[in-house]
Amino acid sequence: MTKIMEAGLAAPSGCNKQTTSLIAVDDADLLRRLHEVIGPQTAETATAIICVLTKKVVAYRDRCFNIQDYSAAIQNMLLAALELGYQSCWYEGYVTDVDAIGRKMADILGVPNDYELVCFLPIGIAAQPLTYVNKKPFEERAWFNGFKKA
Repeated sequence: MTKIMEAGLAAPSGCNKQTTSLIAVDDADLLRRLHEVIGPQTAETATAIICVLTKKVVAYRDRCFNIQDYSAAIQNMLLAALELGYQSCWYEGYVTDVDAIGRKMADILGVPNDYELVCFLPIGIAAQPLTYVNKKPFEERAWFNGFKKA
């Protein structure tokens, strides 16, 4: 877990404000309590999770780059987990939705109110074989020397 978290914290950060913080959870009782608010059958076989926290800090003029910061950190952690032989997934959408699952998780973990728990990454060995979605061809999404209509 430490190597995965170190990879996340090594990610670039807008104006070096370092708005991303992490909490690793591998205690079985704490995982059970978190899963009670996360919901049934969501990453329930993972032996650990990494919770991603952000703190909104003005970095440049009135701009805050916390979303870019934690996105870069998450990408680094997903790649590090894979390199170490684990699988993971980026769970954010419903964590930050109107039912405030992220805040409920944060309260269980003792996270202060000026931080937002925006995502969690289950860390473990996949219970089922991995499947991959089809990606659009490179030529439909990447160009050289200007935008090209498909």
